[in-house]
Amino acid sequence: MNDIDIIKSYYSGDELKEALKKYDEGIPAAYIIGEWEFFGDSYYVNENCLIPRCDTERVVEKVLMNLKDSDSIADICTGSGCIAISVLKRKPNSTGIALDISSKAIDLAKKNADRNGVQNRLEFICADIFTNPLGDRKFNVIVSNPPYIKSSVMETLDDYVKKEPSIALDGGCDGMDFYRHIISSCKNNLEANGSFIFEIGFDQENDIKLLAKEYNFDCEITKDYSGNPRVALLKQCISLEEI
Repeated sequence: MNDIDIIKSYYSGDELKEALKKYDEGIPAAYIIGEWEFFGDSYYVNENCLIPRCDTERVVEKVLMNLKDSDSIADICTGSGCIAISVLKRKPNSTGIALDISSKAIDLAKKNADRNGVQNRLEFICADIFTNPLGDRKFNVIVSNPPYIKSSVMETLDDYVKKEPSIALDGGCDGMDFYRHIISSCKNNLEANGSFIFEIGFDQENDIKLLAKEYNFDCEITKDYSGNPRVALLKQCISLEEI
């Protein structure tokens, strides 16, 4: 279904007219409805978080492939919490943390954890990742769908996308600010044989591969449903001496 059909499935009569008016004014359907489906589950959403997208489901799939049940996960720039929550629902003995700089996003993610029954296994941290809030904690997977749009591109985005929080979209001059910091500052937060898993932009495959190589990581790219590069899996390179 398209956005208008989804809105029509929620509302009728005067409420539908009002909802369609908001949509015509550029308010995304997800914000009008107040919830959205992701990975087969329902999530509360509002203007304080990025709207979960189907291509991000590829990130969840990759995490599930690389996380044993009872392993730990850190979800950086968690937003609605949809990545960490989707993973923990399917790994019932795993635990994790969900981190975001926005206290309003964290409040929303907490509600989504309650809604999806993982609240007892997911810790929430409201902090700026650039302050290195993970300390010396270790995780089997560190996952992130960080801001990755180039600052110069922000004004060219679709009007509906512009209604989403810019803090969740703007990745700096080249769109790589968050990747650089997370890989450089959080590599010691990975358990032995642990992995970074990132959502990336369609044009960032070469950039993330170069960055991975700089920090001695192998990088595997998975494409999204449209055939574009979308998920980067980084694992520490193994030297011949370690074999």
